[in-house]
Amino acid sequence: MKLGVIVPQGWTGEYAGWDASRAWARTVAVARSADQLGLDSIWLFDHFHTTPEPTDEPVFESYSTLSALAMATHNVRLGHVVTCAGFRNPALLAKMATTMDVISGGRMVLGLGAGWKEEEWRAYGYRFPDKRQRLAQLEDTLEIVTRMFGPGRASYEGKLNRVEGAINEPKPLQSPRVPIMVGGNGRQVTWRLAARFADELNLDAMTPDDLREALPVIAQRCAEVGRDPASLPVSVHVWRKDEERNRREPLAELLAAYAELGVVRVMGLLPGIEETDEPLIEFAEIGRRLAAATATRELAAA
Repeated sequence: MKLGVIVPQGWTGEYAGWDASRAWARTVAVARSADQLGLDSIWLFDHFHTTPEPTDEPVFESYSTLSALAMATHNVRLGHVVTCAGFRNPALLAKMATTMDVISGGRMVLGLGAGWKEEEWRAYGYRFPDKRQRLAQLEDTLEIVTRMFGPGRASYEGKLNRVEGAINEPKPLQSPRVPIMVGGNGRQVTWRLAARFADELNLDAMTPDDLREALPVIAQRCAEVGRDPASLPVSVHVWRKDEERNRREPLAELLAAYAELGVVRVMGLLPGIEETDEPLIEFAEIGRRLAAATATRELAAA
């Protein structure tokens, strides 16, 4: 199981009272430390205001931030948990993701979700549609980015969006495309969209017990579209800063439980990471121990 870290950008209020230059320096430092410690990936949230309540504190925009971090790192994969499909024109988003794949030397992952934080939509001048329309926007976006990552020009007439002969050159460095990760816990629509379009399904803070019950449902969504469930890897991002989500269990036990369930990647929102590298070092060390234990079990079984 691979481990990634959610880099501080201010969304959870971790940069409250910080000078912007100091905050940016720490964001870059965490990304570089993750790279040097051998973690799999770095991730950002796609939000404009702090959570849970909007406050007048620094929050760095996710795509410009990730582009800069691509140049500050060498090995980690790069992505969002997850991009809000309603914030950007789908064709432009495909162009942005492709460009970032080239900039990073083929390390980009395009995470996509329907979006939910109503107050920031309205604050930034977006109309906040109901859930049905937000999911329709996600479906159109998945169709369009899939076509634009592919060969030739892209055309598609969707429910809310369209492209006609759209050129996306250069194409992504990764073949056959930039991996697409659909994020969300919606069993009826989101997981069906993941089964149709995604290279990875990312679940939001789902506990191991809930995941155990959810895996057959995910398999069923794949079966509905004629897909082998084994071809849709499942990842989880964990909110270690939130007592009500994933902080109740000791970290090593939590990660071991996910590994036992076949989770391919865990992205951690780690408390205190804006101040010190210690949580990151602990996270990486647990990952190494898990990898060693897995290798030992596989050797014994062989």
